Amino acid sequence: MEKPKTSGVRRFFAQLGPGLVTGAADDDPSGIGTHSQVGAEFGYGLAWTFVFSFPLMVVIQEVAARIGRVTGAGIARNLRRHYPRPLLWSVVLLLLVANIVNLGADLGAMGATLALLLGGNGALYTLMFGAICVVIEVALNYARYASLLKWTTLSLFSYVAVVMVAGVPWGRALTALVIPEIQWTAAYATAVVAILGTTISPYLFFWQAAQEVEEQHRHHAKPLCITPREAGPELKRIRLDTLIGMGFSSLVSLAIVFATAATLNANGITDITTSAQAAEALRPIAGPFAFAVFALGIIGTGMLAVPVLAGSAAYAVTEMVGVAGSLDAKPLRAKLFYATIAVTTLLGASLNFIGIDPAKALYWAAVVNGVLAAPLMATMMLIVRNPLAMGRLTLSRGATILGWGATAVMAIATVVFFVSLV
Repeated sequence: MEKPKTSGVRRFFAQLGPGLVTGAADDDPSGIGTHSQVGAEFGYGLAWTFVFSFPLMVVIQEVAARIGRVTGAGIARNLRRHYPRPLLWSVVLLLLVANIVNLGADLGAMGATLALLLGGNGALYTLMFGAICVVIEVALNYARYASLLKWTTLSLFSYVAVVMVAGVPWGRALTALVIPEIQWTAAYATAVVAILGTTISPYLFFWQAAQEVEEQHRHHAKPLCITPREAGPELKRIRLDTLIGMGFSSLVSLAIVFATAATLNANGITDITTSAQAAEALRPIAGPFAFAVFALGIIGTGMLAVPVLAGSAAYAVTEMVGVAGSLDAKPLRAKLFYATIAVTTLLGASLNFIGIDPAKALYWAAVVNGVLAAPLMATMMLIVRNPLAMGRLTLSRGATILGWGATAVMAIATVVFFVSLV
């Protein structure tokens, strides 16, 4: 009786892949820093935003995945096929800038965290992590690499462990999920925009679409626009994968907010600018166990997110110029692809050696992501409704309404962000 149950569980987890990894990569060290600041500064007052953003995350990531699986091509390649080249070049350039800055912030956080745990030079640790991530992406074939990324998502459970020992007042925390504690201040509005910017990020769109293409090639399947009769099970798999991935991401984000609200905010610590600072601030309040688990989680999520950031840039660049690029290709047969991974990762790491403030780096990454997110989401909605790209599998009317709603929310958030700068 046990054997069928085990095989069923295995089949279930085998269906998870691009969506799960994308959701987990959303909780990167820079995102952990943002959520730690939100919990420290506002307590439980912004918990409702994660409930609000969840359906927006799901619908737009599902759109990205559908584009990849139905057309057999990533987002940049679809832009190249169907839209003006200046739009393609602008999107990829902004993505590269945002990803390099994000890579710098994430690698810097990993280096600083390891220095907290072991002592030593944080800058050298930063460079070490960058080199390790590049070697892993170049050396492993896609099947092994995809499996490694799946296992790396387990590092996020460290934040579930932290929230369990943080002394969270669960009645108040759960109430804040459905009853907003609104503050009519510029800082509160900026925090809302920051949460949306860290949960709905352009690099995640490129990554999930490209991973669906990789999975299609690995299984020797054809794009669904050519074989629409196979669409039912595949689109169902994509929806389940995306729902679980984005749900996992949202729950971990909430765990970080609840943990820092119950410890840092409750003890008057309201100014946190990086994830490493959050880990260090937890030590005297929540104890060495919470500090160590929180810190190890930063490193684990960084090992997941850094390759996703660099990989999404590599997919975008190779698709932009129309050459082959794949994690399943040998390095000498995909030189531009692997060169982009190496260059963007090392450029990001190098930002930590030239005196750039990590908090300001994240701020400007948010600016670039804000400029890119809403227009890119609008372009994706045009692609997913375009019969020339999608064949008979264009997005349904209900999902289209949700997708355009998510796009409108991001556009409004971007406007609010720039108004707050004035």
